[in-house]
Amino acid sequence: MATPLSDTPLSPLKTIAVVGLGTMGTGITEVLAKAGRQVIGIDISEDQAAKSVAALEAATARAVERGRLTEQERADVLARVRTSTDIAAAADADLVIEVAPESYEIKHQIFRDLDAVVRPGTILATGTNALSVTRLAADSARPERVLGLHFFNPAPAMKLVEVVSSVLTAPQAVAAVTDLAIELGKEPVAVGDRPGFVADGLLFGYLNQAAAMYEARYASREDIDAAMRLGCGLPMGPLALLDLIGIDTARTVLEAMYAESGDRLHAPAPILKQLSEAGLTGRKSGRGFYTYEEPGSATAVPDALTPVEGNTQVTGRSVRSVGVAGSGTMASGIAEVFAKAGYEVVLAARSEEKAQAAKARIGKSLARSVDKGRMTAEAAAQTLDLVTPAGSYDAFADVDLAVEAVAEDLEIKQQLFATLDKVCKPGAVLATTTSSLPVVACARATSRPQDVIGMHFFNPAPAMKLVEVVRTVLTADDVHATVREVCAKVRKHAVDCGDRAGFIVNALLFPYLNNAVKMVQEHYASLDDIDAAMKLGGGYPMGPFELLDVVGLDVSLAIEKVLHREFRDPGLAPAPLLEHLVAAGCLGRKTGRGFREYARR
Repeated sequence: MATPLSDTPLSPLKTIAVVGLGTMGTGITEVLAKAGRQVIGIDISEDQAAKSVAALEAATARAVERGRLTEQERADVLARVRTSTDIAAAADADLVIEVAPESYEIKHQIFRDLDAVVRPGTILATGTNALSVTRLAADSARPERVLGLHFFNPAPAMKLVEVVSSVLTAPQAVAAVTDLAIELGKEPVAVGDRPGFVADGLLFGYLNQAAAMYEARYASREDIDAAMRLGCGLPMGPLALLDLIGIDTARTVLEAMYAESGDRLHAPAPILKQLSEAGLTGRKSGRGFYTYEEPGSATAVPDALTPVEGNTQVTGRSVRSVGVAGSGTMASGIAEVFAKAGYEVVLAARSEEKAQAAKARIGKSLARSVDKGRMTAEAAAQTLDLVTPAGSYDAFADVDLAVEAVAEDLEIKQQLFATLDKVCKPGAVLATTTSSLPVVACARATSRPQDVIGMHFFNPAPAMKLVEVVRTVLTADDVHATVREVCAKVRKHAVDCGDRAGFIVNALLFPYLNNAVKMVQEHYASLDDIDAAMKLGGGYPMGPFELLDVVGLDVSLAIEKVLHREFRDPGLAPAPLLEHLVAAGCLGRKTGRGFREYARR
């Protein structure tokens, strides 16, 4: 009969075995050895074990070159690591971390072999991010000492470690491993056992939707990736990230998530299967969504799908003056962007007072730029002189481009476009900054739908580099070319997409935010742990709940309702918790309370 873990004093976790010496296992070995642990690296392949040691030697040599280790410290780190091809080498370990391939059969066999050699008090940790920890534990001789310990790649650099408990895991095992993670300089997050846990559970759904968006030819791979980098501040676009992770690995994780959740958002996009079965698994094979210099290279090279700059046959219309409709933060920000680029700008609102207030806001913004040394006082004054406030849209009679930035209400926008149709000269381009409404509905409110296009700027417009250029089925080619040329002149990165709900950024961002709300709603993890997991494990500049409170819960709910209504996917239905908070008037920072409470100003 197995000795219960509760009756067995836990050893300090001084000697740790790492089973599987691929990239992740080697990285974990480095982290442990640098933290003073004795490490036993185990791999069935002598060649792989040798490669792991060589990689560790190279990594520590680089650390010496950069002044992060002395030669003596490097020698000590390397001396603390020994390797073996025999699982019996784990007999002296206080903790075993398994990071073998994502296969139940392989992992079960490793755990069975470990049961035969380790001490009763040894903790067994699986590094899986897709398979059930409970299932692995249940087949172990001592399920109470089995848990998940999910490091992120590259392990030496990434701070997040998810500590995964099953219903069978003893609290002492969780506490011991959590303490170890802290001693390693990591930030442990406690989570329950479900595929993907927190970080990958949210990340892979988003990656899957990006792959499906590309497969549907809604936008190019370059535009999808640029949109998420520039629109959300992410370090990598989703398709490039899939290539880094491995398309086959992503497919395995998604299949496990879909088997558990039944959510169609987790059903792997067919292109993931096609690429995997063709051996196009990403960087490691030299080709995935992108093509790389060679297998294992991080350098993407041009291929048949790479867009050729300046390859358009269409010339845009001449734009010298721009009209901006609206008086809010977005309208004044867009007007500032055009004025800085030298355009004459008419800033029109429903009253002269509102237009003057919007111009004053631009003046304050330019003054801040002067204070920060980003522009001279003379340049700021010249920029502000280019902005003419007006209390009527009749002032748009001579503009070449009219951009509306009024309330996100279709009826209001349609009324405005009907007005612009009457006052703007023939050939003027009419643009909407909507983030969620159909551009074609605005176009149909005019007698010239071919002149209407979407120009979705991001807030704050002067700082954010992205503009989503949204063509309808009626938009003329030269109108599209005009807006692309204007974006280049105002130093914004334009991405092309079609006229459907959410365009690129919101269509990928808000289902991710909604799924985070569902995690809290289901008491799977806390707000703080989810925010920490996505910042530390996913490289997000803000956690989902920080972002929701900044955007506004009412705005977020409205966008999620639009996405659900357009795509009819049950997985896109807004989380009830979000609806309840909005109904209670808890809208985020602007009301002082959303998912968190904020000090009143």
